Amino acid sequence: MSAPVKLLSVHNLSVDFDISSEGDMPWTKPRKLHAVVDVSFDLEAGETLGIVGESGCGKSTLARGISRMLPASAGRSVWMGEDLLTMGKAEIRGHRKEIQFIFQDPLASLNPRMTIGQIIAEPLKTHFPRTSKTELRSRVREMMEKVGLLPNLVNRYPHEFSGGQCQRIGIARALITKPKLVICDEPVSALDVSIQAQVINLLMDLQEEMGLALIFIAHDLAVVKHISTRIMVLYLGNIVELADAEKLYETPRHPYTQALISAVPIPDPKIERNKEIILIEGDLPSPINPPSGCVFRTRCARVKDICAVEKPPLKLVADGHQVACHFHD
Repeated sequence: MSAPVKLLSVHNLSVDFDISSEGDMPWTKPRKLHAVVDVSFDLEAGETLGIVGESGCGKSTLARGISRMLPASAGRSVWMGEDLLTMGKAEIRGHRKEIQFIFQDPLASLNPRMTIGQIIAEPLKTHFPRTSKTELRSRVREMMEKVGLLPNLVNRYPHEFSGGQCQRIGIARALITKPKLVICDEPVSALDVSIQAQVINLLMDLQEEMGLALIFIAHDLAVVKHISTRIMVLYLGNIVELADAEKLYETPRHPYTQALISAVPIPDPKIERNKEIILIEGDLPSPINPPSGCVFRTRCARVKDICAVEKPPLKLVADGHQVACHFHD
C-alpha cells in the first residue's frame, strides 16, 4: 500500500490584527488581536479535516491564513512542499486554482449581474485563459450536471434559484478548476436542515469522485462528524483538541470539547431527555486580552492554580489524539 500523500503542512501559524480605538492618539501603539495562535496540523489527499468552535474562535481566519487570503503573523503553510506564505504574487496566483473556497452565504457569494454559466466559468477564464469558448461551455455544463443542476438553466441569474441551488452553483464554481483542496467555510449553516443533508452528501460524493481533500468549518458537530475524517476543536484561536472523528466523539478529553458534544441532539428521545448537558459559564474572552496560561480557564469547571500560570501544550495522549489540557485524564 502506498503512503498517504501529504498535501498541506501547517506549522505554528499565527494571525494577528492591529486594533486601534477611535480615541487613540496618532502615537499610540495599536493593540494586537490574536485571532489564530500557534496552530499546527497536516492534511492528506482525500482527507476531510473538520474545524469546530463557537463564533469568534478563529475558524474562518485560520482558513484564510492557510491559503494566504489573510497575511499570517508567523509560521508556515507548506502546500505540496512549498511554503505559501513566502511566495511572491505570481507564484501564489499559480496555486490559487489548486485551493478553492465554498462560502457560507450562497447567494451573497455570487455576482447578481452574471449568469450562472458566467459565474461557474469565471475561475476557468482566470486560471486557464487559453481555454476555448467551446470547451468552456462544455466544462460548465458538465460541472452543472455533477452538482445536480440542469444545464438548460445556464443563462439564468442567481436570484432565480433557491439557497440550496445557489450553494450548488458555488460548489460548481469551486470545483471547475479541478482543485486538490476545497475549504468549506460553514457551507450549510444558511440552509434548511433537509437541504443541508443533500449538500453534505453531494460534497462527499464529489470528494470521492474527484479525490478532493476538504477543510470543513461548521458549528454543528453532528454535521462535522458525518463528513470528517479528523476533527480540530478551536478555542480563542488555539487548538484545544485534535483527533479522529470517532475517537473525539467517543472519548472527548478537553472540557470544552465535552461541552460542545453534550449539546449535540440525540435522535432517541429517551436518551436525549436523560443525557447530561455540560454548560459553559461566562462569555468568550477577548482575543485582544486573552487569559494567561490556559485560554479556557476562565470558563472551565476543573480549573486549578497551574492553569493560570502555565499554558498546556498540545500533546499526544493516545493514537492520533492530541489535547491541550493539564487535567485531560
